[in-house]
Amino acid sequence: MSFSVSAGSEAGAYLQSVYESVVRRNPQEPEFHQAVQEFLESMEPVLVRHPEYRKHAILERLVEPDRLVSFRVPWVDDQGRVQVNRGFRVQFNSTLGPYKGGIRFHPTVNAGIIKFLGFEQTFKNALTGQPIGGGKGGSDFDPKGKSDLEIMRFTQSFMTELQKYLGPDVDVPAGDIGVGAREIGYMFGQYKRIRGGNEPGVLTGKGVQYGGSLGRTEATGYGCIYFVQELLASRGLELDGRRTVVSGSGNVSIYAMQKAQELGALVVACSDSAGYIVDPRGIDLELVKRIKLSEGGRISEYVRERPHASYHAGSGGIWSVPCEIALPCATQNELDAAAARQLASAGVIAVAEGANMPCTLEAVHLLLAAGVLFGPAKAANAGGVAVSALEMAQNSMRLSWSFEEVDRRLHAIIRDIYRNSVDAAEAYGFQGNLVAGANIAGFRKVADAMILQGVV
Repeated sequence: MSFSVSAGSEAGAYLQSVYESVVRRNPQEPEFHQAVQEFLESMEPVLVRHPEYRKHAILERLVEPDRLVSFRVPWVDDQGRVQVNRGFRVQFNSTLGPYKGGIRFHPTVNAGIIKFLGFEQTFKNALTGQPIGGGKGGSDFDPKGKSDLEIMRFTQSFMTELQKYLGPDVDVPAGDIGVGAREIGYMFGQYKRIRGGNEPGVLTGKGVQYGGSLGRTEATGYGCIYFVQELLASRGLELDGRRTVVSGSGNVSIYAMQKAQELGALVVACSDSAGYIVDPRGIDLELVKRIKLSEGGRISEYVRERPHASYHAGSGGIWSVPCEIALPCATQNELDAAAARQLASAGVIAVAEGANMPCTLEAVHLLLAAGVLFGPAKAANAGGVAVSALEMAQNSMRLSWSFEEVDRRLHAIIRDIYRNSVDAAEAYGFQGNLVAGANIAGFRKVADAMILQGVV
């Protein structure tokens, strides 16, 4: 696979060799390959201007995680049968601080997924300006359809092994897909049971009753909308009145919809893994919350109480709904080239990635070529980890900030991420391309620190 670099350039050939090495050494990990390629495509002008990065083999070191741990997770279901899942933790890079990144419980989880997420997390965390490195973890355990007791038994078994690698100044996990406050609570209880004492800073996303931060639940969705505000403001536009489509109906999607509606947007569609709903009057968010968060139901149930709305099987079709703002907030590679063409031809103004790498590389290239304002996940999705770092700070100081204080800090962090990404894009010849801007801004923070710390 070739890169978008100058033909025959020395830097381009070097980047190609780095990518080919990643593919050779990490076979059958397409998501990791994709994340690395997207990043390396931004690096040519950086290497030309800063030959010291090549001299110190920064790229070769960055694409190799510090360590990847894989372990067995045995647990007992409600029928008394022993089940076995596989757990992972990648500690990708701790140059800027302790490893930080969520834990994902989903049947698709494997080593390649965890590595792509940890690689992205390294630069996303750097962009926040907080002292945190990059990591990620998870298991192929599927929490859907499991009882609370089964989830507790599984998470306790998972933490029994994972705790060996954690600590407030070593590695601090959080939640992700399939891991919310309930799962974090079970893991925190098991950590304390094994290690003794009380180290609230070892996990984030905790309940506010025992060290969690106000605003953490809303942070990723809110942060995505704050980034969209910055994108629109660059063209003198506002979110008010904009027809908006948000994929997914989990935590990120729900709070992106909530903040968008607060700012006057008309959110007309959302989805789950089975299909999507379209409500031309605007999504009834309280109904979605009840169906998805309280009852654990399917989004198709929405139309029973809102008969003027329509349900469509197949979640990918959501991008055929005409909109001005599109927010892919479900999962990786959900928005492909065909969907990007549909959105661009229908007049979409801005696309911001609320999930991790939800757009394929070809889709990203098409949207940028069409002049669509594009917020990459490293920047638009950084709100969650930003507030996780704020939770760590509160735990260290034994303080608890108000929701308003956390939200104010979150908004300021997202604004800084946007400005730093714009500045980096302009400085290295990628004006208007915030994919490159975010890659470069995050990379330079990590790379410069790596050089100062020597070969480790």
